Amino acid sequence: MRAIEVARFGGPEVLVAAEVPDPRPVPGAAVVQVAAADTLWVETRIRAGEAGAIFPVEPPYVPGAGFAGTVRTVGSGVDPQWIDRRVVVRTGHTGGYVERAAVPWASLVPVPDGVELRDAAAVLHDGVTALALADVVKLAAGDRVLVTAAAGGMGALLVQLARDLGATVVAAAGGPAKLDALRGLGAHLLADYTAPGWTDRVWEATGGLDVVLDGAGGDYGRAAFDLVAEGGRFSAHGTPAGAFAVADPVVARQRGVTATGIEAVQLDPGAFRGYLVRALAAVAAGRLRPLVGQTFPLERAADAHRAIEARTAVGKTLLTVA
Repeated sequence: MRAIEVARFGGPEVLVAAEVPDPRPVPGAAVVQVAAADTLWVETRIRAGEAGAIFPVEPPYVPGAGFAGTVRTVGSGVDPQWIDRRVVVRTGHTGGYVERAAVPWASLVPVPDGVELRDAAAVLHDGVTALALADVVKLAAGDRVLVTAAAGGMGALLVQLARDLGATVVAAAGGPAKLDALRGLGAHLLADYTAPGWTDRVWEATGGLDVVLDGAGGDYGRAAFDLVAEGGRFSAHGTPAGAFAVADPVVARQRGVTATGIEAVQLDPGAFRGYLVRALAAVAAGRLRPLVGQTFPLERAADAHRAIEARTAVGKTLLTVA
């Protein structure tokens, strides 16, 4: 079968398609035919060798944090009723960029009827984190909310979640193409943070923000922090534009701002599964619509990473397996 292998850390070119042995249904495991594999920003950092302090992954390895597909066979000790069921599976930070995979049966999460497998893959991580963030910052009706990196896979979900909860939503992204992709997702205001004076425009429209959900980081996140009104909430959980935009604790305390970071959504397996079930149910009910902006065949994983790193990708990027 086909798989993507990384023999050494480096640029996207180190993602190489290879033929590897088919997985076997060992006891307690199920073999899943992959339809769509999730891709994450952090996977590009792992591949580049820049995330070793947090994710102890060493070459050679098969990248990929999870996928959606169909159970084909099961090993002993696994209920055969899983065969032919559509599932989504979290694999950790390795093992997802494959054509087929043997995974512990306990990791299988059923995909509801009516939910496409690619949409299930799209919410596997981003939907979970978006729902957890909404709980962490206590999003509520009437909140004035800014979502940065709003045209990313998770940002687009946060825009929808906040609007569904009754918040006034400002969606910020970089450039006209990304703003165009956000139209129709429910934001009350779109802001291009590559344009001069974007924070002034947001302030004039809102009078300050109750919540900032910063998925961009860097200068964008630091500028967004200044828009938080007294007593507001600030979440710094993204780094595509640089480091996490960690709030100055002294300034936050003076303004009564509750600041949280990525550690607030580091979930144990049980909590992760619970949020994933909720995310899939929301997609099935039509309350969440994943923004899948581009897909690449499995063998073009390098191109997918290039698009993510260049920040030209809009919405979620997935790898597809024919």
